[in-house]
Amino acid sequence: MSYAVGPGDLVLCVNVAPNHVTGEPVPLIAGETYRVLAMMEFACPCGRSDALLDVGVDFAWCQTRFRLMPKPRFEAKQRQVSAPKEKETTR
Repeated sequence: MSYAVGPGDLVLCVNVAPNHVTGEPVPLIAGETYRVLAMMEFACPCGRSDALLDVGVDFAWCQTRFRLMPKPRFEAKQRQVSAPKEKETTR
């Protein structure tokens, strides 16, 4: 694949075609995001990818079923703290 996926990354499922080896339906859902638990450096039997991804659903899936989601960009913003107003008591 042209991008590096690692454990902890978010991936988007884009291919829910039946299992290309057994023909059984795939329990993945198109358009759902999954967190990569592990990446195995084994060539997929289909020959389309050089890694299998474990996303916690069933066993390992061909990397071509997923697209890497962009990492969120965190920007530090200064926040204004509101302090309670002090009241003066007059008698």
